[in-house]
Amino acid sequence: MAAALAVITPSASSQAEVSAQACTFTDWVQGQWYTAGSIVRFEGAYYIAEHDNPGYSPTVSTWYWEPTNCDGGGGGGTCAYPDWVQGQWYTAGSIVRFEGAYYIAEHDNPGYSPTISTWYWDPYNCNGGGGGGGGGSFVVSEAQFNQMFPSRNSFYTYSGLVEAMSAFPAFAKTGSDTVKKQEAAAFLANASHETGGLVHIREINQGNDLCDESRPYGCPAGTYAYYGRGPIQLSWNFNYKAAGDYLGINLLVSPDQVATDAAISWKTALWYWNTQTGPGTMTPHNAMVNGNGFGETIRSINGSLECNGGNPAQVQSRVSKYQQFTGILGVPTGANLYC
Repeated sequence: MAAALAVITPSASSQAEVSAQACTFTDWVQGQWYTAGSIVRFEGAYYIAEHDNPGYSPTVSTWYWEPTNCDGGGGGGTCAYPDWVQGQWYTAGSIVRFEGAYYIAEHDNPGYSPTISTWYWDPYNCNGGGGGGGGGSFVVSEAQFNQMFPSRNSFYTYSGLVEAMSAFPAFAKTGSDTVKKQEAAAFLANASHETGGLVHIREINQGNDLCDESRPYGCPAGTYAYYGRGPIQLSWNFNYKAAGDYLGINLLVSPDQVATDAAISWKTALWYWNTQTGPGTMTPHNAMVNGNGFGETIRSINGSLECNGGNPAQVQSRVSKYQQFTGILGVPTGANLYC
């Protein structure tokens, strides 16, 4: 799978402090150091750092962050976003006010109009998160999820998946309703293939040395401790380290958390899906929302072994499951199914 995440340095404008009512805050930036007492805005709500931390997610690392309200009166969610400015650069995740409504940038853009350039912007609900086409709900219902996985292990809960999605607001919420459902189907199809229909929590063969000892942090849990776990079968010490750093969890020391906590398990799979390119050239998320096709998700997950004729039977297994799941969701598969 992939190497560790690169830390993205925010622009000066994204670091600029903004006053809203009675508090001063900045937009949360992954990988930025925060000292205790720092206040950030994240997904429409405000959080105060209870402990120093290197940019852990406010909704995942709850020991480090606590919800706060800029006006001092209870929970977050205040709509205090800046007005959209034509020609200003916006990064994915930026939220703006335009003609009395709010929009979230689904892709970086140089100030395109939120109501015209709908590939770049989605409507945003300040009081409940997510964009258009159903607010914060998942495009796959629990009944459809159960239909997809009739024999799943009870560990892989629907509620755990929905909880995990809060840490990745762009997942299955980017683009048209069709694209959102295609991405959800693609993610779940790959998860189904990796786990035998969400049956296996841990890799069957746990006897492989998946420790890259050239990494400075080594393998504190043991050289054979980093076998596949979870919906995407997270493997290798560097992936456990990177996923844990992103989520604010020490998975390098305690990798089995991926096999014992459903929300953490789903979050590691979504971390890989949304942030890692693996042996491919794009993240699986970008492959689906940018129209590159399901085949590129296979390449990013296990392309070095399966793509370009490496193991066509495995590729076909993933494609067949994707075709089944898009059928359940009532959307076309799109092009470029194979790699």
